Amino acid sequence: MQRLKKVGKVVGYSLGGLCLILLLTQAFLLRGSRGRTIDPAVGPKSIRYTSVPTILIPGWGGNTVTYSQLINRYQERNTAQKVMTVWVSPRNRIRVSGDWHGQPNALIQVLFDWNYNTSFHPQVSQLRHVLIYLNQHYGIRQTNIIAHSWGGTEFMHAYMGSKRLQQQLRLNKLIFLGVPVEESLSDHLPYHYLLVHHSKDKNFHQLRVQMKDWQLNYPITIYNLMGSKEGSRLTDGEVPHIQSEMLRALIQSHPTISYHQRIYANTTHSQLHSRPVILNQIERILWGKEDAK
Repeated sequence: MQRLKKVGKVVGYSLGGLCLILLLTQAFLLRGSRGRTIDPAVGPKSIRYTSVPTILIPGWGGNTVTYSQLINRYQERNTAQKVMTVWVSPRNRIRVSGDWHGQPNALIQVLFDWNYNTSFHPQVSQLRHVLIYLNQHYGIRQTNIIAHSWGGTEFMHAYMGSKRLQQQLRLNKLIFLGVPVEESLSDHLPYHYLLVHHSKDKNFHQLRVQMKDWQLNYPITIYNLMGSKEGSRLTDGEVPHIQSEMLRALIQSHPTISYHQRIYANTTHSQLHSRPVILNQIERILWGKEDAK
């Protein structure tokens, strides 16, 4: 009996130590990227500086690392500056570090305390609360979006599921990086609008209804950037192109939406937010004096 108690203590201490390590690791991953004030006077001549902020949304399991290279690159080039981090808990509790007051080319980093669910739905509610919070407490009336993977899926459902956001938060430029909007179609299929009728994804059909009801009366530009892993033309290794390209079917009813897409060869799903060629393209899209196509 005494020996069993000792074994139990050892196991308990081991589990406790493991939990502590996991908590410390998660805290480190959610620390938020370091911001640095930029000087537009010494920035690239090809860059426009605007008060419209850009919200960075990570995908499943995404954290500080997701956009660290993007943030560091733009700050080093005096192109854009990270001004705020917004953390949101599974219970929609929001914590903020930093401030937004119209700084030029501002970046706002969203971090989920927990985004390891088997579904993207928990983050939809959390993200909706973040967007409403930024609108209500900081007066953000217009924004750009950069979203990776499920982060883009969550954004679509969060925004399209809220009449309040549709009325009070205008969208400017949306950059989706390997974002699935329809998840029932095979990675062997090329895009075709008629595939809408073969979709078995209830979330996708919900978005279709919401998009048709959206009273959009201003221009929006969407850039759908996808990767293509080596040896494959139809997937980045995690998200099939067809599941991203079905976005075209959602925007059919809105002529004020300008849609562009590009596939990057030999680019994995995770490289979509880190490859220099893609970061340069995003820079031109958001702030280039001549908009990238």
